[in-house]
Amino acid sequence: MHVTTAGVVGTWWWTPIEASSFWSSALTDSLVRATTYSFGSICFGSLLVAIVQALRALEQHSRQSDDLQLLACIIQCILACIQGIIEELNRWAYVYVGIYGFAYLEAGRNVISLFKAKGWTVIISDDLADNVLFMMSVAIGLASGLVGLVIGFMDPNMFADLGFDHAAGPAFGVGFLAGFLFASIIMSVVASAVNTVIVCYAEDPAAFQMNHPQLSAEMREAWVQAWPGVVN
Repeated sequence: MHVTTAGVVGTWWWTPIEASSFWSSALTDSLVRATTYSFGSICFGSLLVAIVQALRALEQHSRQSDDLQLLACIIQCILACIQGIIEELNRWAYVYVGIYGFAYLEAGRNVISLFKAKGWTVIISDDLADNVLFMMSVAIGLASGLVGLVIGFMDPNMFADLGFDHAAGPAFGVGFLAGFLFASIIMSVVASAVNTVIVCYAEDPAAFQMNHPQLSAEMREAWVQAWPGVVN
């Protein structure tokens, strides 16, 4: 989904006519690339994370000797750092995979080189957009939980078969979980689009000005307010 979103936003950036409808050719082409030509790159990036997660699980399982607790803790911290770095790299490398169809390693090198050349390393560590989207997901989850709470009060025996005397608490939990999960999926598309816009803005701001002049002007104004010391 992340790679498909990147491909659609990239097409909208450079060739907006191909991404101007609900089910445009940009969406179809990006989905096909993500599930065929670029599927290996997606799997490779996920494999790296899975390997580190497996090593962390093995390390936790092997903590049996009290004499090695300090060493095991250090190894766990190192693996956690490596996992965080790979996940952060995936976030941006997959954007290049979606836009250009690059292989995973090539995409990672290119996007990091782009941000270093622009001096934008501070931007890729800024999670303000992700924090806002997470808060929105939590708010939607709470709203869904309140709906479940009302339903639970209306039907107190809803979860009686599961051993709950009162349905209000479980109904709120189910509503919150369902709302939060669905909202997180939707907001992840928005997050992917935001990441792609940042990469495209670093890559070719002139195309944005030519194809979307009003949005480009708003982007520049917001950019100066958010990162006044970073050249765009």
